[in-house]
Amino acid sequence: MNLELVQSKLKSHTPSILGSDKFSKYAVMVPLIQKEDGIHVLFEVRSLQLRRQPGEICFPGGRIDPEDRDEKSAAIRETTEELGISSDNLSEVFPLDFMISPFGMMIYPFAAIIESPDKIQPNPAEVGEIFTVPLTYFIENDPDIYNIHFKVEPEENFPFDLIVGGENYNWRTRALDEYFYLYEEKAIWGLTAKILSHFIEIMKQ
Repeated sequence: MNLELVQSKLKSHTPSILGSDKFSKYAVMVPLIQKEDGIHVLFEVRSLQLRRQPGEICFPGGRIDPEDRDEKSAAIRETTEELGISSDNLSEVFPLDFMISPFGMMIYPFAAIIESPDKIQPNPAEVGEIFTVPLTYFIENDPDIYNIHFKVEPEENFPFDLIVGGENYNWRTRALDEYFYLYEEKAIWGLTAKILSHFIEIMKQ
């Protein structure tokens, strides 16, 4: 390989997040509804028939399909499929900061207004129920934050002899912040709460 070929390959390379081609990619929507007492945030309770996280509270969303034009299109598609509305009922779709989870996922959140909430017909295969919470509740109430600490456990055949310090190597440990919002008897937590917290930070700016 000559210098010209190296330069050519570097010139044609578009930087991205290292390893992101192996991540699972998801799009999520924060749905907002205008009610008489102000703006509400809509949540879903996942159907108890689902294999993953049945009964947990979440936003509409799911894996980005190859057929989706982009992350925004995926978020709109998932929202319309889960809430039984048409894309015409979604307006003002804006992107939030995307997230990288420690579990190999990239999440692209968006926020949007549901124009005709009376037309919502949740898909029972995915959604057990829906409910809304006044936006002011989250503005006035900060989330509780708890730490989850990860323990480093190299596999049995890890080559300790190749690293300085060997089996006594000083591994850098890490922690994950888990956010919790409690509204009445409902616990909103995990990635949903973290996305919600980011959205509220934008509202407070």
